[in-house]
Amino acid sequence: MESRKPKSEMDICDNSISSLEVSFKHGAGREESSDLGEALRQTVSAEASFSESSLSASGGSRRSSSNRKVSFDHSVNFTERKVRNTTKASSTVENASNCHTVGTHDSTTDSHGRLLPYRLESDSELGFDTSSDSVGAGFARSSRRGSHLRKLPSAPLAEKMNPRSTSDTHAYPRALWNHSTDVQKKKLDNGRVIYTGIFSWDTMDGKWEPDDDLHDPETLEEKLHISDLRLGKRAVINVGVLFTLIFGLLLLFAGYPIISYCTRIRDGLKGGFNLGGTNGSGQIGTLPGMRTGLIDAETPKEAYERIGLDGSTKFKLVFSDEFNVDGRSFYPGDDPFWEAVDLHYWGTNNYEWYDPAAITTANGALQITLSQTLEHNLNFRGGMLQSWNKFCFTGGYIVASVQMPGSNSASGLWPAFWTMGNLGRAGYGASLEGTWPYSYDSCDVGTMLNQTNPDGTPSASLNAGDVMFNRKHHTKSVSFLSGQRLSACTCPDDDHPGPRLKDGTWKGRASPEIDIFEGQVDSRYGMTVSQSCQMAPFNAFYNLSNSTGPAYELYGLNSELNIYTGEVTQQALSVVTEASQGAMQRGGDASFAEYGYEYEPGDDGYIEWVSDGKPAWKLLPSALDPDPVTQISRRPFPSEPMYIIFNLGISQNFGEPSWDKMEWPNIMKVDWVRVYQPEHKINIGCDPEDFPTKDYIERHMEAYTNPNLTIWGGTRGEGGYGENWPRNRLLPEGCGAPLSNIPGSPVQPYAKAAYVPASEIAVGQN
Repeated sequence: MESRKPKSEMDICDNSISSLEVSFKHGAGREESSDLGEALRQTVSAEASFSESSLSASGGSRRSSSNRKVSFDHSVNFTERKVRNTTKASSTVENASNCHTVGTHDSTTDSHGRLLPYRLESDSELGFDTSSDSVGAGFARSSRRGSHLRKLPSAPLAEKMNPRSTSDTHAYPRALWNHSTDVQKKKLDNGRVIYTGIFSWDTMDGKWEPDDDLHDPETLEEKLHISDLRLGKRAVINVGVLFTLIFGLLLLFAGYPIISYCTRIRDGLKGGFNLGGTNGSGQIGTLPGMRTGLIDAETPKEAYERIGLDGSTKFKLVFSDEFNVDGRSFYPGDDPFWEAVDLHYWGTNNYEWYDPAAITTANGALQITLSQTLEHNLNFRGGMLQSWNKFCFTGGYIVASVQMPGSNSASGLWPAFWTMGNLGRAGYGASLEGTWPYSYDSCDVGTMLNQTNPDGTPSASLNAGDVMFNRKHHTKSVSFLSGQRLSACTCPDDDHPGPRLKDGTWKGRASPEIDIFEGQVDSRYGMTVSQSCQMAPFNAFYNLSNSTGPAYELYGLNSELNIYTGEVTQQALSVVTEASQGAMQRGGDASFAEYGYEYEPGDDGYIEWVSDGKPAWKLLPSALDPDPVTQISRRPFPSEPMYIIFNLGISQNFGEPSWDKMEWPNIMKVDWVRVYQPEHKINIGCDPEDFPTKDYIERHMEAYTNPNLTIWGGTRGEGGYGENWPRNRLLPEGCGAPLSNIPGSPVQPYAKAAYVPASEIAVGQN
């Protein structure tokens, strides 16, 4: 079989170029195709000649084309763009490009045996200074570390390295003949050097360009080293922006909820339940008629501030109720600030039963009705409204606009507007025993049962109650109180609401009482009001005056000291003042009158009352000075959180009812009630830190909610709560004494007070 002589590469290239020319003539149909073919033929011919002479000189042999690494010539790329729309022409261009082989360059192979179009030389061969950032060392790069591209000399010697840098422009396609092919050296502002030219895009010229790695697939096979990383200003900015965005998102969706939770202001119980943070989500409903704050939304803006009774102190409104929503209910749980009680007020021998049904709002006012309604075997039904454990305040000015019930000629009704310390609840006897009406923070005989030691000393106290109001008690003793249950003498380990002082002792706690008014009819003035402070322990003969200084000031022309100053159960620091005769249910002009008091708690405090909008009288600190007769210390003006009470009843205790003059029903109306405090002394809430009540009340909730429990200790059969009395460290055996549920000393019982005939008490008094 005849063998064929293999064609030389030049023959193959000639055929490819001829085919290309035919493709241009028949496929592209362009006149310049012959020129392009000629340019391509000249380029291939020149490079082939160079290749053969180079191989001959080096004695090398031609390698198989399958092992050669192909480099596409710029002229071929140029030609390829001309014939892109012709499939056959594109194929021919591919064959023609293969004619530009590696044989036209100095040759060597890489680690994979692939033929490279340049020769690799080591640093020592090239004379590079690898310790400095020289141009050659900085830009001569290869795919293998430790070797460099041969550094190109400047033109015209550049053609020795790369024929594409030759000064013979005819070695290039005709389209490039008029262009300079020299490699140009350019120094940048940052000191780096780059090389530019018509082949600056190519890595074959041995010069590194900023975008070479993007076109060199060999680079992708290299492992990156940390030393190769260079962070420019733009990279730093990009990374910084990304970090800021990521940090911001984390802060928004993770950090913000945590920060908000940790820094939020937690609402306490300084307001009504179910308002402002007492529900799980902290949301407040906006239902029609629903209160959303301590200040009633219908309170006039001009009432938000006032000047104190001293004419200069600025007061701020902290609570108000305008009662403008008709039909309000005050059954337990129906109102955030108020609750009407359901009980018999046995402590003052009232004739009525207090029922929530007797209290509502109508015509823009609170209405408490006393009616002839048979209930719980009693002939009358009245009402008592309390803000106990819902709204309390300490210090400031409380005032209400009130219309008195009945007429100014029928006595016997008992309308009242008053306040009491939150540790005692009016009408719930167990909570009141040992707390009402104390206001005391000393540890001495003033905290004892009957205000004496077990041995009966001081003996003066056994006769310091010789006043006419003790005739019904058949005693001259100053006190029959059970003693201060939560005193400063309470043993450290016994039950107490706190706070505990630095020396480990307790602060004296109690439930004092301040009455804005108790209405009563006087035969001389008509409707009058008793305005007083109930206090314990008692000084001798319940005396308001004091030798150390003025104890009080009277302002009204028709204000005078109350003849009732106290008895064994309480001391009343009281003045009777004429009330408004027009603000009456019957016989008046249907108007309302303002009644209130302003006070400052503490040893140096005061209480100043207002009747019919005008100052009536003022109680001064001297009235509460220590008493050497009964050996008690100073009694401070009430510092306990005080809650508000409105009630209307009828009792023999407060005046003989004139049954023949009474008309029914009788209604006490309250247009509004407001509480103010000095701007720098805002103190509202029933559980302040310095006078806490919440935990103690929760521990003994039954005593505050069961009106059938009348005493703190004792047994259930006698109406007792059954709780132990805290031990008083001044009693025999002190804190080592056994626990007991009766007041006094379980080690040395007290002797009963001697019975004294009424005729022998307060002889000469009438």
